[in-house]
Amino acid sequence: MLEIIIDKNKEQEKIALLENGNLLEYYEENEKTNRYEGNIYVGIVKDIIPGMQSAFIDIGTEKNSFIHVKDIVPKVDEKKQKQTINLDIRKLVKTNKKMLVQIKKDSNDQKGARVSTHISLPGRYIVFMPETDVLTISKKIESVQEQERLINIVKQNIPKGNGAIIRTSAKGKNTEIIEEIKYLENKWKKIKEEYQKSENKGKILYKAENIVQKMLIDLADKKLERIITNNEKEYKELQEFIKEEIKNAEIKLELEKTEDLMKNFFIDKQLEKMQKRKIWLKCGGFITIDKTEALTAIDVNTGKYTGNKDIEQTIYTVNKEATIEIAKQLRLRDIGGIIIIDYIDMKNEENKAKIQSLLEEVLKLDRTKTQIEGFTKLDLMELTRKHICSHKD
Repeated sequence: MLEIIIDKNKEQEKIALLENGNLLEYYEENEKTNRYEGNIYVGIVKDIIPGMQSAFIDIGTEKNSFIHVKDIVPKVDEKKQKQTINLDIRKLVKTNKKMLVQIKKDSNDQKGARVSTHISLPGRYIVFMPETDVLTISKKIESVQEQERLINIVKQNIPKGNGAIIRTSAKGKNTEIIEEIKYLENKWKKIKEEYQKSENKGKILYKAENIVQKMLIDLADKKLERIITNNEKEYKELQEFIKEEIKNAEIKLELEKTEDLMKNFFIDKQLEKMQKRKIWLKCGGFITIDKTEALTAIDVNTGKYTGNKDIEQTIYTVNKEATIEIAKQLRLRDIGGIIIIDYIDMKNEENKAKIQSLLEEVLKLDRTKTQIEGFTKLDLMELTRKHICSHKD
C-alpha cells in the first residue's frame, strides 16, 4: 500500500511517501525554501552574453534568470536528430523585449534560475509540450503494440504544432488521455492570453504544482491509497486539487490532528539511516555515499561478508544486494546529476551484465528519469538521475 504522510506546522512541512510502512521518498520544506521549477513567467531580456550564447532574463524574482541559446531555438527530438546550433543569440533575442519562459532549474546561492522557452505542462497521462512537434513515449511502456496505440491516440487528438511525452500511467487508457489533452490545451491557451496582455515587466503567469501535488499526479495510477495530514488548510487544498486534477482516483484523504505524524508512523527511525554516509547491507557488506559539487560517488565494500570459497560468487552477492540498496537510496535521498558506482571488481563479464540489468530493473521503480551509461573502461558504473525536486543548498 502506498500512502503519503504530510506533517505541517508554521515553520516546516515534512512529506513522506511510504510503501507498506517503508520510507520511499522524503522531503522537507520551510519558510526559506524556494521552489519555482515549472513556474511560467513573462521574462524581460536584460543582458546578452554573445561569448556564452546566453542571456540574463528578469522574471521578477530577486536574481535574474539565465537562458542558453539551445533553450530558445525550436525543440527537436534528439533521439531522432542531432541538433547543431549555429545561430548567434543576438539574432534570437533583443534587450528589453519580453519573452515567455519556464523555470527548468531553481536558483541557488551562486546562480539565478535556468529558464527555457520550451514550455511543458505535466498531466496525469501526458506532458503537454506546446509549439513543438516532438512526440515521445515512456521507455517503461515496453509493448510495441501499446506504444503505437498510444502514439496514434495522441497524434489524432493533439492540436497541430504541439507535442507531448506519453507517460507510463497512460498504459491501457483511451478517453482519459483525450480529455486530458483538451484540458492541458485549454490551460496553455489561458497562459498565452495572459502573456499577450501582459506589460513589459517580469512577472509570474502560472504556478507549477507543489511537491505533494506532483506526487499525486505521478502516483494516482500506481495504487496510492491514502494521504494523511495534520494541517486543516493543507487538507482542504488537497481535497480541491484531487477533485479538479485527479478525477476518478480512489484516494482516501484523512485529517489527523497530531503534532508529530512522523513519529506516529515510525518514520523518524528510518530517517536516521538516511542521514548516514555508510549503509550496511543484510549480507554484511556495505555501501558509502559521498556527494561532491560535480557528482555523487558510491562505493561498494564486502565488509563483514566472507561468503563461500567461490570469491567471484561472494563479490557478485554483495554487488547484487548493493544494487538494490543503491536504487532505494537514490530515490530516498533524491540524488541527482552524475552518479558513479564503484562496484567490487568482477572478472566474470556475465555477472557484470547481470548487475547492469538488475540496476536497470530496480530503477524502473523510480518516479524520475534515470540514464544508465554502463561500465566505463575503469570498471565504474556511470549513470545520471534527474532530481524529483530541485534543492536550494
